[in-house]
Amino acid sequence: MTLRALIFDLDGTLAETEEAHREAFNRSFADRGLGWHWGRDTYGRLLKTAGGKERLRAWQDGLPAGAPRLGDDEIAQLHQEKTARYGEILARGGLSLRPGVADLVAAAREAGLKLAVATTTSRRNVEALCRCCWRRPADAVFDAIASGDMVAAQKPAPDLYLLALDKLALPADHCLAFEDSLNGLLSARGAGLRVAMTASAYTRNEDHSAADWRLQGLETGPLPPVLRAALAG
Repeated sequence: MTLRALIFDLDGTLAETEEAHREAFNRSFADRGLGWHWGRDTYGRLLKTAGGKERLRAWQDGLPAGAPRLGDDEIAQLHQEKTARYGEILARGGLSLRPGVADLVAAAREAGLKLAVATTTSRRNVEALCRCCWRRPADAVFDAIASGDMVAAQKPAPDLYLLALDKLALPADHCLAFEDSLNGLLSARGAGLRVAMTASAYTRNEDHSAADWRLQGLETGPLPPVLRAALAG
């Protein structure tokens, strides 16, 4: 089938965002005096759970018996505070796209391909990244946005990719997904998509063998043949 759209995961795929997320979480913990701190190893383990609020619940599940715990409303409020701090980090220009991403997005747009995002992060964070890295609103960069606050089930469930396909009004076999994580790979495959994997700093040791293509990076390729053909017209 002719390739008509690219669907990108955001965190780890478009940009190495996770250290900015981790910093925002830790600042929020400190502001509340919780005594929590997520180091890189801890955060790497928590990333196996998709979604920020879900990650907070997973962290609490591992706390010692009798340790203070936050209720659902408190977790939601803490996550809002974290999102605001993440936005502040990006507003200072504290993030760059991964090598090759800007050129690929521009080339795809020039070739007439549609562009979408399917991400467990919030719509607000999608906006923050686009304004930081493209200096443009998200709707000016992407034709469709499916974010974690729009679906009930996060990755590895297929809901986000199914929503992106619905917003694009395209069948899965006309689209190609770009992912960096096993949860994302399972989500995209569950929606019937072909998947190109480009592992990120936190996902390099995962098993991505079920992907259609495994790329060293978007700047080095080689890009999937179906994409090269679409970009060549």
